[in-house]
Amino acid sequence: METEALNLSGELSPIQLFFEADIVVKGVVVLLLLLSVWSWTVIVQKFLAFMAANRLADQFEGNFWSGGNLEELYDQIAQSPKQDPMSAVFASGMREWRRAPTSKLNTGTEGLKASLRQRIDRAMDLSIGQQLARLENQLTILASIGQAAPFIGLFGTVWGVIDAFQTIAAEGSTSLVAVAPPIAEALFATALGLVAAIPASIAYNKFSSDLGKFGDRLDTFSGEFGA
Repeated sequence: METEALNLSGELSPIQLFFEADIVVKGVVVLLLLLSVWSWTVIVQKFLAFMAANRLADQFEGNFWSGGNLEELYDQIAQSPKQDPMSAVFASGMREWRRAPTSKLNTGTEGLKASLRQRIDRAMDLSIGQQLARLENQLTILASIGQAAPFIGLFGTVWGVIDAFQTIAAEGSTSLVAVAPPIAEALFATALGLVAAIPASIAYNKFSSDLGKFGDRLDTFSGEFGA
């Protein structure tokens, strides 16, 4: 009895389960592992991207509200090959402002000035949409993995249960030693499905919330700049 327990323990190790599993279950396990790695790669990239965007936005707002010349600030940003989201929104507004002749701004009617304000607002809104789209990129991957991984794992579970019944039919025995390996393979696929899905779902919800907050921050800055 003790020998059977030891053998059973060895058979139920994750690595041994994988190598002795049915080819379909092996495919499910490999797919879930790949999805988990892909998910964590996106999570790390998005975490760093949001952290950098907020840090650079803090730096830009410090420069913007320092009382310095906005024309000089724009010239510095325009020369930069890579702009952070808030700097890009600011640059789009200043670019539209510079297109308007100074003489017309000084002597123009209220209608002309209102038209310029609308053009600046449209340019900044367009830039905000572009910057948020860049930050949102690949978030759908996390949502897809979070939704699909449990069902992929469930497929492996169902296949493993079918394999367990086939083992019972072939050996004519319902002992734990006979049915434990295929049942363990089935549960192993379920566990991997959850391992891939749970972090992806949590990260998607967090990053979606962060995206909304950052979008509100850009909208607030756009309104302050226009004022």
